[in-house]
Amino acid sequence: MKIRILWILLLSLSGWAHAEIYQWQDADGRKHFSDRPVADAKVIDEKILDIKPAGHEFFRVKTVYDGDTVVLEDGRRIRLLGINTPEIRHRDKPADAGGYEAKRWLVDKLQDTKVRLEAGAEKTDDYGRMLAHLFTENKEHINLQLVAAGLASVSIFPPNLLYESELVQAQEKAERAKLGIWGRPEYATMPAAGLTEAGHPGWTRLVGKVVDIRNTGKSVYLKFSDMFDARIQSQWLDLFPDVNDYLGKNVEVRGWLNKNKGHWTMLIRHPSSIKRLSE
Repeated sequence: MKIRILWILLLSLSGWAHAEIYQWQDADGRKHFSDRPVADAKVIDEKILDIKPAGHEFFRVKTVYDGDTVVLEDGRRIRLLGINTPEIRHRDKPADAGGYEAKRWLVDKLQDTKVRLEAGAEKTDDYGRMLAHLFTENKEHINLQLVAAGLASVSIFPPNLLYESELVQAQEKAERAKLGIWGRPEYATMPAAGLTEAGHPGWTRLVGKVVDIRNTGKSVYLKFSDMFDARIQSQWLDLFPDVNDYLGKNVEVRGWLNKNKGHWTMLIRHPSSIKRLSE
């Protein structure tokens, strides 16, 4: 019974349903479980215990708020992990180009089906929304399909790295085909050197040459101009190639601009948000 309970607890931890689980026994004969290998540990198979992985239960969606946020019938608000869709009209803010297209697609897709959830490494965001990947009863990966249709961009916030490879590949294909947002002039790249104090609202793509790199310990700053830097948090540098290779190269960065003392920065959280351009 204890083994069964421990197994359920492990699978309920975000992301572990897709990782190998290791079991070992200490000197007192007690069994332990981990997602990391230790000496004399063995990989155990979920089939041995005949337990379904976490996230096998299906739920009805009550409301589609926008292209990446839904509300379940039980009241839980779900933010789709790993992606970002353009905003719809909200209070005094106008809709972004493509925002209502993404919402309509999601409404149609979820109209006659239920969904199951796969959570990320973080359970909720700063707004109390549950972070998850959605799968329909027909095994359709909703997050991935939105990206593949060009209705969403990849927006990965470590440590939530579940399905990162699949999402990035789908985006690259949609971008090459100029599907959805990738064919819209509103999301065309802008020269970083042309950025002014007015900035640019919403999700933005900037291109330019990295003229300097500065390391503060907590972050690495890629300088494009006196007006703009891209920032990578040092704790996630292992996800990136050697950042020094960006120096003197033409690069595209994509994300949201933040202003501080008349200077713009863009936080680059994942390698999918920065791309070296051909010379």
